[in-house]
Amino acid sequence: MTIKSMTGFGRGEVTENNRKYTVEIKAVNHRYLEASIKLPKKLTAFEADIRNVMKEYMERGKVDVFISLEDYNEAAETVKYNSALAHEYMKYMQEMADDFGLPNDTRLSVLARFPDVFTMEDVETDEDELWMSLEKAVRLACEKFVSAREKEGENLRNDLLSKLSDMAGYVEFIESHSPEIVTEYRKKLEDKLRDMLATLDVKADEARIVTEVTIYADKICVDEEIVRLKSHVKAMQDALREGGACGRKLDFIAQEMNREANTTLSKSGDLALTDKAIELKTVIEKIREQVQNIE
Repeated sequence: MTIKSMTGFGRGEVTENNRKYTVEIKAVNHRYLEASIKLPKKLTAFEADIRNVMKEYMERGKVDVFISLEDYNEAAETVKYNSALAHEYMKYMQEMADDFGLPNDTRLSVLARFPDVFTMEDVETDEDELWMSLEKAVRLACEKFVSAREKEGENLRNDLLSKLSDMAGYVEFIESHSPEIVTEYRKKLEDKLRDMLATLDVKADEARIVTEVTIYADKICVDEEIVRLKSHVKAMQDALREGGACGRKLDFIAQEMNREANTTLSKSGDLALTDKAIELKTVIEKIREQVQNIE
């Protein structure tokens, strides 16, 4: 299955029945699906339908949708004359003239400019007809949006698999180098004791050396962390190859990786080991940043 990035853009345009519908969709990272839809008043009744269509194409992301409608029909709008309101205006104009003893000189052109005497109204249209065309534009935009997400998602997958390969190399180095540190520690301890006791003609206590080395080995042992790190690397590789909406799963695995890397770094008893542990943490941080972009 493919992997989708949470960032993307798609545009759909449909012209039918002398109307042009344009839908643009863009998105950025978000933990859940949060859609903001801006559309003309004539299409507001379809907002819930638009959201339902979008859910078929996306699961996560902060999505902004912009919809415009250009109606080329000559009878798209009509003028409505409010006769009752005009009579009401004239009634009060006459009453005002009588109150002040003045002639009622209200002209037709003046009356026509009074609020709401004339209003512009949209001609009633078939809602099914509107939705059929609008749905086509929405789906077209969603398909292009998903295509852009999948293309970026494939790039993310390849980049993450490369980083996981680097991470596996660091883990392998730490695993192979750790026993050498214990051997070196024992040798340094024996040499130090031999130098200290040489002048006293006293033989070093082998049992005490073994005890000290065992305590040190236990202190720097990262066997459990190495096993878990290997397991996390494989789990993330499998999830990436399996595809689908795996962003949350990858984010959880990355957090666990970071926890094990922190413990490994705290147990580092050698400069070379410390350097590799730092490099390990660095690549994990990069992985954590990248998985935030996956749906």
